[in-house]
Parts: sequence; C-alpha cells; structure tokens
Amino acid sequence: MTTEELKRYNRHIILPEIGLEGQQKLKQAKVLVIGAGGLGCPVLQYLTAAGVGTLGIVDEDKVDESNLQRQILYTTNDVGKSKAETAAERLKAQNPFCEFKVHGVRLTAANAVEVISGYDIVVDGSDNFPTRYLVNDACVMLNKPLVFGSVFKFEGQVSVFNYKGGATYRCLYPVPPDADEVPNCSDIGVLGVLPGIAGLLQANEVIKIITGGGEVLSGKLLRFDALSMNFEAFTFGLNPDNHKINSFADYDMFCGIGVKEISADELKEKIRMNEKMQIIDVREPAEYEVKNIGALSIPLRELVENLDKIQRDIPVVVHCQGGSRSKKAVALLIEKGFDNAVSLKGGIAEFI
Repeated sequence: MTTEELKRYNRHIILPEIGLEGQQKLKQAKVLVIGAGGLGCPVLQYLTAAGVGTLGIVDEDKVDESNLQRQILYTTNDVGKSKAETAAERLKAQNPFCEFKVHGVRLTAANAVEVISGYDIVVDGSDNFPTRYLVNDACVMLNKPLVFGSVFKFEGQVSVFNYKGGATYRCLYPVPPDADEVPNCSDIGVLGVLPGIAGLLQANEVIKIITGGGEVLSGKLLRFDALSMNFEAFTFGLNPDNHKINSFADYDMFCGIGVKEISADELKEKIRMNEKMQIIDVREPAEYEVKNIGALSIPLRELVENLDKIQRDIPVVVHCQGGSRSKKAVALLIEKGFDNAVSLKGGIAEFI
C-alpha cells in the first residue's frame, strides 16, 4: 500500500479485527453491486470509502427526479443521466484508489454469468423478484456469496446467501409473492432513509466476508422497522436441492408475470359448453370446505408433490380465492412442462 492509502485507511488498520492484512484483503477484493438505486448508493459509497479494490456497478436506468429523495449519489443536475456512469464518476472522486467497472445493462439470463463471474462477492440491490431469483441462481451456479437487501415502506431486510455452501434466497423464499401483492415504491412510497440503513448493513456484511471478521448473516434474515427501530433476526434452514441449480429459468413466468389467465365468464361458458378440461383449486383445505366449485383440491404448497394428478393432454384451469396463488401455481406448472395451464382471473371470488 502507498503512504497515502495507509493514511486514508488508518482507522481500519488500527482495528485488530481488520488490521493491515484485512485492509489488503479489501484492496484485492472485487465486489459487484446490482442496482445503483436506494440500496446500491450507500453500499457503493461505503465500500468505496472502505477501500474495496474493484467495484462493479450494474444498472441500465437513468436518474429520475423521484430518485433524489433517497438515492444520495445523485444531484438535481444528474437527472436524465446514466446511474451507473454517474455513480462511477462520483465514487472515483471519493476514492481514486478504487477501480470502477460500469455495466450499464439490465441483468438477464443471457449475460448474468459473464457479468458476475469476474467478481468475488455479489450485492443485490435490485427491486424486483425476477432479478432476485436470477441473481441467486447465477451465484449458486458460480459459487459466489450473495449479500441481499430489500425495503418496503418502513421495513428493511438483509441477509447473506450462498455463503460457504449455506442457505440460498430460494431456501428463504421458495415461492415468489405475486406481483400484485408487493407493489413497488412508486405506488406505495418508501421512507427516504430506509434504503440507507439497509444498504449500510449490506456493506457491513461485505466487509465481514472479505476480512473474515465477525459473524456473517448466513442462514439468518435481519428485519427492522424504521418507525419503531425494532431489529429482529430469524433463522432459516438450507434446502440442499437449492444448490443443484445448473440452468436459468423464465423468471418473469416463475414470478407470475405474463402468466396466461382466463376470465370467470370465459370459464363459465366453457363449463356450459361441457368442454373437456381439468379445474384445480390451490387454496388450503379449510378454504375449500367453506366454498368450492367441485375442482380438484391441491394446495399450492403441495403442488409439486402432486404433479402426477394433473393432466397434460387437456386444458388445466387453476384457481384460488383471488387469483394470486393460482398465478404462482401456473408459473410452477409451466416450469415443470405443463404449457396447458392457465389461471382464473380474480379467483373463485370473481367466479361465484
């Protein structure tokens, strides 16, 4: 290290838990940050300040005025500019000893391996479920630790996945919520400081992984409420099957985006015309007992174990109470090769 670097990182170096050896590890590390938004900004700023040698920035978006309330790397003059390029320029001024690689693209199954393979650690600051599952699967295939963060209104979540063969994102969230169930911050809002808190916690996990100090949040989900300032850590187990991933899926379809639907009126007409089809109810048995339309009852949580009961040679209509669970079910069925499945829009509530 140069004399200037020794001065810059002095407060790290005099910590026994980091020391000169830990600081050199930070300098040699290569970290990829996916998303230069609310989470990515604080992650990038603090990892830059900490002296992480190489930082990759993945983001295809441009700065919008609505970003400025929480994405603190940008100013009013940056509106309309590339986030990734602007962030790299600003961070380079913060620490000239760091190298920044700009990936001004949307991460997809086609480029994920190429982009991620050149880094030691991946930080997920994305804001949608298809990207989260994609990043998880790529990290599993490439054996990269993944530092995860998410925010929702006033609540934040942080965890570390795939660390030394540990639990993955799929172990915590085997089935994604429906897109309608988790609106984005443009619809419901988000406290401006919230992603700052979560992003700092993510940066902390990265530093611990690199230097080997402290206890990493592997197999644990840290949740906090910014209004009450309550912090809770929940443990979750490893499903070994989630380490067997060797190919990418259609993540939009898996997350219920683009799932084919049939309206209640269309289904009623098909029933009236006595068209051959199979109707499956993926609600819980207690819900089925209260009200049903005579469909085959297979709860969503048991769907994969009961694929042998589902027909492949005739149309399959899947329904739940309101349409959310049936979308997930259809996405799972399509993933398993059932391209004959559709979801009942609005569920049984719309049908009856």
